[in-house]
Amino acid sequence: MTRKPPKPALLVIVVLEVVSAAMAWRDLARRSDDQIRGKKNVSRAFVTIHPGNSLVYWAIGRR
Repeated sequence: MTRKPPKPALLVIVVLEVVSAAMAWRDLARRSDDQIRGKKNVSRAFVTIHPGNSLVYWAIGRR
């Protein structure tokens, strides 16, 4: 059985998720505690568990 190469759309989605997660980590490092809803460490863990969670951070995690 031969493996099929990943579809270009999947690669684009993965790259966007990784970039979004990296930007969320950077944003968390630069913001003060009062600018984040909840604790920074919880937000970092949330984004790390699944990079798609960074979209949730961007939508509701910041004040």
